[in-house]
Amino acid sequence: MDKKYFILFLSFFLLLAGCKGSDENEVEFQTVVTDKSVVLSNETLSPTCTVHLQLEEATEANGHRGELINATVMKRLLDREEATMKLAADAFAEDYTSTYKTTMLPLYNQDRADTTKRAWYQYHYIIDSSTQKGSKGTVVYLATVDYYEGGAHGINQLLTLNFEAKTGRLLTLSDIFVPGYEQSLKNVLFKALKAKTACGTLTALHEKGYLNSMDIFPSENFILGEETITFVYNPYEIAPYALGSTELIIPFSDIEKLLKNSFLH
Repeated sequence: MDKKYFILFLSFFLLLAGCKGSDENEVEFQTVVTDKSVVLSNETLSPTCTVHLQLEEATEANGHRGELINATVMKRLLDREEATMKLAADAFAEDYTSTYKTTMLPLYNQDRADTTKRAWYQYHYIIDSSTQKGSKGTVVYLATVDYYEGGAHGINQLLTLNFEAKTGRLLTLSDIFVPGYEQSLKNVLFKALKAKTACGTLTALHEKGYLNSMDIFPSENFILGEETITFVYNPYEIAPYALGSTELIIPFSDIEKLLKNSFLH
């Protein structure tokens, strides 16, 4: 190939690559994994505490917006402020397992003779995360958190974070809906809950276990889709543990009057 044409070709290729990498509506992620396990006692069949964290981290290629996304994820999921997701995950795992051993060993020593109680001390903390493209230049961060810390059962939750892709800013309901949206959105959610559960009245919902000690509310735990917004209610938020989580999917077309102009479809 002629040298002049080769240089032109290379310049064009680099230009395309640069444009692709700077797409303000795309965020590039990489997976960070931390695993840690400790035994509680010196017994052969000692209870253990296991931590598994699989976290999506915005790469350095995203610049400042990636840093903002990572800082928010670390704070919300791990309650940490570190330079990298790996440092935060490792610190969380170390603190969690250390606290487990310090706190639970004295209690376990009292229960050692009762083998039926051994399962109470078998702790775990697991986070699995993923990301997906959201609506109107957003990216959705999804984290499934599963943990057991004694008691009758563990806890399983889906936690969501919605980011403006071009800035890395965390979006809240007030960024999406017009002022004063709350009551109208509550009505929409109540209608959706009745339809999902095949309950025609509040009394029927109560009989199934929903809204017995709380009212429906617009949860900040939501997922921005291409044409819908999904409100996620984890166990105990609007229903008892036995009923699991509840997801209410609301088409944007049903709430157009409540949306800010930037989210109108």
